[in-house]
Amino acid sequence: MGKGEPLRFLAVEAKAPSESTTVLAQWMGIADANASRDIHGGTIMKLVDEAAGAASVRHSRRRTVTASMDRMSFLVPIKIGQLVTFTANVNAAWNTSMEVGVRVEAEDPRTGVVKHASTAYLTFVALDDEGRPTQVAPLRPETADEERRMREAEIRRKHRLAEREAIEHGRKAFDADPVVGDAPAPVSD
Repeated sequence: MGKGEPLRFLAVEAKAPSESTTVLAQWMGIADANASRDIHGGTIMKLVDEAAGAASVRHSRRRTVTASMDRMSFLVPIKIGQLVTFTANVNAAWNTSMEVGVRVEAEDPRTGVVKHASTAYLTFVALDDEGRPTQVAPLRPETADEERRMREAEIRRKHRLAEREAIEHGRKAFDADPVVGDAPAPVSD
């Protein structure tokens, strides 16, 4: 397939979300924290991306790239010394892309108390050996929870696509308007 040629889709067997489940656990240390002893949000975002990336590779069996992070909610602060678990699952799969949801839980190892600390949704694109987007297997939800996550992923995708279309439409409309300040100033009598 040459550059610029359309993608060709083959019949690919659907995969269950459980086939992509990835769990990453990390102790949070001083180097991960700010002056308030809370873990930097950027540290959590990086680990979310790593866990989600591994899940996307498990599903597609291809190299993948992060296309976007739809949203990430920070629910409670994570502290130095906590064990943080990142559980990633493919929520939906389309032609060449997948949504991966990541649940972040922070555990106090002394008490055993586990708190839901964050949730994130990322979109990944699978790439072939030449770095072009390539087909991924469809998702085959097996539980009511997996079906719910797939429905919600479809809603998030529709919102992303509608937002992109509205922005592009707005840019075209703005570009069509004359730019204020381009006309010469009127000469006063």
